[in-house]
Amino acid sequence: MDIEKFQQDLIHWFETEQRILPWRENTDPYRIWVSEIMLQQTRVDTVIPYFNRFMEWFPTLESFADAEEDRILKAWEGLGYYSRVRNLQSAIREVKETYGGRVPDTHEEIIALKGVGPYTAGAILSIAYGKPEPAVDGNVMRVLSRILVIEEDIAKPKTRVIFEEAVRSLISHDNPSYFNQALMELGALICTPTSPSCLLCPVMEHCQAFAEGKQLELPVKVKVKKTKHVDWISVVIRNSKGQYLVQKRPAKGLLANLWQFPSVSYKKKVGLHKETFEESFLETYLVPVQVQPVNIARISHVFSHLTWDITAYEGFMDEEISLSIMEKERLQWVNEEEMEELAFPVPYQKMFKAYKERKQDSE
Repeated sequence: MDIEKFQQDLIHWFETEQRILPWRENTDPYRIWVSEIMLQQTRVDTVIPYFNRFMEWFPTLESFADAEEDRILKAWEGLGYYSRVRNLQSAIREVKETYGGRVPDTHEEIIALKGVGPYTAGAILSIAYGKPEPAVDGNVMRVLSRILVIEEDIAKPKTRVIFEEAVRSLISHDNPSYFNQALMELGALICTPTSPSCLLCPVMEHCQAFAEGKQLELPVKVKVKKTKHVDWISVVIRNSKGQYLVQKRPAKGLLANLWQFPSVSYKKKVGLHKETFEESFLETYLVPVQVQPVNIARISHVFSHLTWDITAYEGFMDEEISLSIMEKERLQWVNEEEMEELAFPVPYQKMFKAYKERKQDSE
């Protein structure tokens, strides 16, 4: 390969065809860092409004470092993978305290920050600071597996090293920022997973897979095992004051410290009955709840490692749960306006939307 010609063709294409994205307005490492964390496992179109709102709420590194957790979870609500924003804030606080608010510009320092892996470190160093560091994500691995005919399984973590070395040998030292962004952009727009637009590719003449007619065979990726399923009964519970009972999830684990509606897991083979929830609720909270016999929605939500299947109901209770149990179980009564300030995972947002639609239809 003529590496210099490859660099020129790739960067020229990016200069003329790159998408206009809010995090490309400048090279502020804080903005780039936030965008890269948001873009992990999330589509660009989805991220844009979240990024704009996030920058409106936390325009500076210091403002984000000082923010309350409930506020950052609300800002992240709907993006999923909430550990990302917690780790991001932890790392940002370290930058504020240890580096005086300046994001470090060396690989050793930035990779030591919580939640910062090789890709994020490379993206910040190359885009914000113009350093020739590899930033290898799924798009880059797909592009280079075809250009260089790399047939290693990209699902294996150790394979990343092969692609990082490939980037080191190809990267432009004059413009590493555009080089890395161009590889990512090429994978997103042209060198797509199933139907690559090879005839539109600016580096087609450099692509070994295209020359050999095997671009659809690459990259090699062994299928992962099936995800685990968990079935839930969840209930929107209202009291005589028009308030809703919500529960804060545990401080550790999946969706930590986010809010949900009271829920009970069950075994599908045993059968689904509203009585299952009523009995469990009475046993746990020592007061009865009346659950409507017809469900308001069935919601399936896929995480990276498991799937939740939620059958949602609406319910009513007119007795007070003791204060000690409310505190122990992290329960709270809120009106609809107060609920807007709390961060709920997507399946519970869908659940409350279904509840409100059912309520409107019955009025």
